[in-house]
Amino acid sequence: MENLLTDFIYFLSVEKGLSKNTLESYQRDIRSFLNYIKQKNVKKPGQVKRELIVSYLGDLREKGQANASISRSLASLRSFFNFLLQEGVVNDNPAQQVDPPRIDKKLPQVLSFEEVENLLKQPSEVDPIGLRDKAMLEVLYASGIRVSELVLLNLPDFDPEVGFLRCRGKGMKERIVPIGSMAVRNVQEYIARCRSNLVKDDEEIALFVNHHGRRLTRQGFWKILKKYAQKANLNGAITPHTLRHSFATHLLENGADLRSVQEMLGHTDISTTQIYTQITRRKIREMYDKTHPRA
Repeated sequence: MENLLTDFIYFLSVEKGLSKNTLESYQRDIRSFLNYIKQKNVKKPGQVKRELIVSYLGDLREKGQANASISRSLASLRSFFNFLLQEGVVNDNPAQQVDPPRIDKKLPQVLSFEEVENLLKQPSEVDPIGLRDKAMLEVLYASGIRVSELVLLNLPDFDPEVGFLRCRGKGMKERIVPIGSMAVRNVQEYIARCRSNLVKDDEEIALFVNHHGRRLTRQGFWKILKKYAQKANLNGAITPHTLRHSFATHLLENGADLRSVQEMLGHTDISTTQIYTQITRRKIREMYDKTHPRA
């Protein structure tokens, strides 16, 4: 069974081009299931039936896992058994017969325009690190790209003439996203005034680098954002995705159409983007209740 898991992860990596984090998630989910069925003395994938998977998911629930995590585990098992079906190892997919638990979608945390403005004011514009941080924050809010896409940006991916970025999303799929004039100006200033002071190797092509002159990591950016969020006295756990959520919500509030926002975010399914319309409807209702004399 362990060899089949290794083959599956290799398939996802080579054929599907999934990211390292996604591969690790699949591996973790499926290995947990394999450990469970080992305790049940199940040694072959063909012995796995629907009832066993239902029992496993119930065990996860008893251990306190949230419905979202249980649903993800089921999705991993479905993919795994689909692979085994294609390889002729099993005759059917028992996970396909199991209904996922209902997930109540939580509305994402969104900053107000004033809060975003306050956050963007925090980096110092007189030192190289501050200029870099200002440029990164401006790019995230101006484009809505993911933090993983931000740190993968290279110098040639930035086109100041037309105001576009070329970024690589999930599965390394490329897309072109527009950025506003303020973000363009801040990136140009960072490149002109301080990037060369940070970079130690002339062959380094990363757009945003750390104080060692190498490509900035996701973890590095998280620490940077946390520092400025605290300085701005923002409540709650602010993450890079908070700026992505704020970008999408503010666009829709100001009249952008859903399809355009979907394209810019790189969502393959428009239903993923539609959650932001719920936020805008909620804000409209709150404003109505506050301001209408007969609300």
